[in-house]
Amino acid sequence: MNKPKQSAFGPAPRVAPRPEELRHLDDLRIDPYYYLRDKELPELQDYLRAENAYTEQVMASTQELQEEIYQEIVGRIKETDQSYPTLRRGYYYYTRTEQGKQYPSYYRYEEEAFEERWSERPQEVEGGELIFDVNLMAEGQPAYIFAGYSVSPDNRWVAYMSNTTGSYAEFDLRIKSLETGQELPLCIAGVASLAWAEDSETIYYSLIDETLRSSRVLRQRLDETEGQLIYEELDSRFSCSVSETKTHEYLFISCSSSTSSEEYYLAADGRDTEPKLLLARQPDVRYSVLTHRDRLYLYYKDKEQLNGALYATSLEGVADRSSWRTILAHRPEVRLESLGIYEHYVVTEERVEGLSQIRILDPLGQPLREVAFPEPVYTLALRGSSQYTTRKVRYTYSSPNRPSSLYEYDLETGESRLLKQQEVGGGYQPEYYVVERRWALAEDGVTRIPMALLYRKGLKRDGSAPALIYGYGSYGISMEAQFSVSILSLVDRGFVYALAQVRGGSELGEQWYEDGKFLKKEHTFTDFAACARLLLDEGYTSPERLAAMGGSAGGMLMGVVANRWPELFGCIVAQVPFVDVVTTMLDDSLPLTTGEYEEWGNPNEPEYYHYMKGYSPYDNLRAQRYPAMLVTGGINDSQVLFHEPTKYVAKLRSLKTDDELLLLRMNMDSGHGGATGRYSGIRDTAFEYAFILYALGLVS
Repeated sequence: MNKPKQSAFGPAPRVAPRPEELRHLDDLRIDPYYYLRDKELPELQDYLRAENAYTEQVMASTQELQEEIYQEIVGRIKETDQSYPTLRRGYYYYTRTEQGKQYPSYYRYEEEAFEERWSERPQEVEGGELIFDVNLMAEGQPAYIFAGYSVSPDNRWVAYMSNTTGSYAEFDLRIKSLETGQELPLCIAGVASLAWAEDSETIYYSLIDETLRSSRVLRQRLDETEGQLIYEELDSRFSCSVSETKTHEYLFISCSSSTSSEEYYLAADGRDTEPKLLLARQPDVRYSVLTHRDRLYLYYKDKEQLNGALYATSLEGVADRSSWRTILAHRPEVRLESLGIYEHYVVTEERVEGLSQIRILDPLGQPLREVAFPEPVYTLALRGSSQYTTRKVRYTYSSPNRPSSLYEYDLETGESRLLKQQEVGGGYQPEYYVVERRWALAEDGVTRIPMALLYRKGLKRDGSAPALIYGYGSYGISMEAQFSVSILSLVDRGFVYALAQVRGGSELGEQWYEDGKFLKKEHTFTDFAACARLLLDEGYTSPERLAAMGGSAGGMLMGVVANRWPELFGCIVAQVPFVDVVTTMLDDSLPLTTGEYEEWGNPNEPEYYHYMKGYSPYDNLRAQRYPAMLVTGGINDSQVLFHEPTKYVAKLRSLKTDDELLLLRMNMDSGHGGATGRYSGIRDTAFEYAFILYALGLVS
């Protein structure tokens, strides 16, 4: 089928002229679209509505396809389902979803009653005490995020955070009685983290500032109208949070930037208002503290120990490095991913060559056993346990063709027991699919870039198959090769799905991250291009049938590859893309900017300014051919403000020399994560997949 052309749909929207009173901003920033950051401008609202209307017009012929994909995805999920119960302080907690409802409900069962009735078949639990029905809470709201809850130690109160903006940075804290269901008059705006004191009458919480940085910690009794400030983080690169400990002896205030951290502790009795420093912050040193009733454990990383090491010491000996006992020494080939400290065991999740394993040690570091997995590509996540005295921990396991499974691991016997496996409908059979791990060769001709592939059996590697390659590569976040019910709608249509694990993530250890940030950020982009070329060179697909996708910082990646290697791709989906790197990073009044200096660099320094300017997608748009593109945004996005995708599309429209599709889709109700309800989110996915099929000329 022929690929659709932009000209077939009439003229695309154009931005309104700049208001005269804002022209000085354009001259100052040397950016003719700078004024588009003002979401209150009537002209801007009209423009965004026009862009959305145009996108719907272009995609009108795919309505049936969108519905078909939506129904396919919904048909694969178990709409009425529930999580496996988890024991915390005398109650079993579980989450339930119901067919046709956008949001989950949260329940609990008293421990003794639960074990009398459900101990033999806990996966069939039903009823119990309803804590929250998020569907009722979200009723009438175009967007609603329920950001989690925390029950008081005496099980009488529950604190929860939510918002109606769809923003993932601004939440209101409320507290209700679990005995009466009545909410306290207390409502605290801008809460980022929360910890209960053991008296169950006192909370500690952190608050965001005007740049959305969590910068202050307050203590407050439930019967008080205002909190007492007990800590303020003055360094704009650092954010702070407050947390409880498994042993219930202390609360911790954690302060961290991308490269450094510092911990304070408080007695957990609710009276303590004077945080005590554990170990003073140092440049390029990150640490965290885990408690044991006999000692403290420190996860510690610095320039010489990038993958992290684990030490034990006493509370009094933390500041004396000579008193530290090595529990797990640093290993250049092994990244220490996560830790669980229990009365008789230390449990670690470690990553080797991009794949995870679980190790069990005794409290002094003697190895006991490990859990390894034979498949070439999989995802493992240690869930641990909230119980300090536990003899059992949980972990989840999945691969691109294996649905997620929850296991319980017996730390004494070394046996794993399957608790719950994701049920997949729609006639799904894992043996119909092939999972591969391939290694692309980087631009230097030496470095190998891992890539996970999923496709149907019987694929002909003659370049005729369509493909979607996904990438991110920032903040040390690892892109996991896990199961997805949605991607099957493309794979079952003959697509090869490729997950490019490029530098900037931590898939191959902390050095993998270090080699994709600051003045090495270029590796992220060239690695992704190398992965795309492998798909082309080895016949998995062809340029006109290769789609690329990435979101947020991955959307920035999409902008770079669109500028530099448009010939490799037939279409690109850039989700909430961070594309205006230089202008955003120069404006420290914007949310989160100064904290990002330790990821991208500070553009007020000439070396970083010129380096960023060299790759910033918005600054490098030029008159050339571009692939077909779908760019998405959220009007209430606090991570990548709505004006970035908006001005990116406006500028690109004025420069591109081709007739390929360029669509902007702005969510006018929500933020960075798009639609907040699960069915609405599936419709967004169906829309993006329909665009890919349409833009590649695979449907009419």
